[in-house]
Amino acid sequence: MLERLFALCLILPLFACTQLQDRPSALHAPAADLFDTSSPDLGLSPLPGAETITVFRPGPGTDQFSNGAVPIAFKGRVFVQWQSSARDEDAPDTWVAYSISADNGDHWSAPRPLTTPSDGEEIRSSGGWWTDGETLVAFLNVWPEGFHKRTGGYTAYRLSQDGETWTEPRPVLGADGTPVNGVIEQDPHLYDGRLHTAFHVRPGIRARPFYTDDPLGLTGWQAGAFENLPSDPPMSRELEPSLFQRGDCLVMVFRDQASSFRQLASESCDRGKSWSRPQLTGMADARTKQSAGNLPDGTAFLVHAPNDDKLRIPLVLSLSEDGHIFDRAFLLRGADDLQPLRTEGLYKRPGYHYPKSWVASEYLFIAYTANKEDVDLTRIPLSALEAR
Repeated sequence: MLERLFALCLILPLFACTQLQDRPSALHAPAADLFDTSSPDLGLSPLPGAETITVFRPGPGTDQFSNGAVPIAFKGRVFVQWQSSARDEDAPDTWVAYSISADNGDHWSAPRPLTTPSDGEEIRSSGGWWTDGETLVAFLNVWPEGFHKRTGGYTAYRLSQDGETWTEPRPVLGADGTPVNGVIEQDPHLYDGRLHTAFHVRPGIRARPFYTDDPLGLTGWQAGAFENLPSDPPMSRELEPSLFQRGDCLVMVFRDQASSFRQLASESCDRGKSWSRPQLTGMADARTKQSAGNLPDGTAFLVHAPNDDKLRIPLVLSLSEDGHIFDRAFLLRGADDLQPLRTEGLYKRPGYHYPKSWVASEYLFIAYTANKEDVDLTRIPLSALEAR
């Protein structure tokens, strides 16, 4: 049945496929035999050449909670930022940490602060990075009333020329010159000279694609035309997206908060100005954040947990030459690689959480947290992927 539906969507116009939003569509899908759900770790094999290094491991006297890890390469060094707290996710003592490696991830500095813990309701969480090659941008998500009230927040940024000294935080601005009224998703993508990502806008937390022609992503952000699927407020059904390029179009993939355990996806073929209505795809997803992008040769990739339940194990890299069918997949981290949960905390559970990626000159860097405790980085030589 699914194969017939995929074939149907391939020949129907996009507007007809959008009427099938409650069934798997052909925006993207795994090959029929890509994942063996009856086998451990989906029957996948590790990718030769991939290495995993721990950026930060909690110890006595340190914070025990970490999440939202995001990598970037800048002026010959690799940076990872994440949100940190003593015990619980999105607690009032949350702050944004970062570490630096001068040897492509082999060794890491002790965590440094991009923010300090709040002394009130306001929480500041990791918003990711961007760079034009000369200036490093650290985005910070600010939740004035705390995260758990679900009232949303705004995005700030700090700038550095060396990754050591930072400007004071300032708000990210929209095309009208006022602050963007939303928190940024953590992986902007540059396609055809335009920067694309999503903000979760207020009131509440509603995902919406945005774009800007500002090379640093500090100003000029505009919302693309986008229709959220019906959901219970204050959160949209679509959350925590990433995107990849397919031909002249962009595909944005979302976590589905309605627990279909499939990715949602939307397509733009006008450089982010308008997007199709989100559809369910055939790609399984453990209702979690994922990371997407393109390798230098144009191959689309997904870093994700392709399970049809909430277990974020294994962590997988899937590849597609045409951006429609993902027909190659590799095990990045499996069940046997995961340490036991060391300390209890709110929303802490076993798994590989919230991966984000960065394509550098020689490597694909993927950062994530294990059990929301260890901050880990998997480093993949691009040459190893070219051979696949």
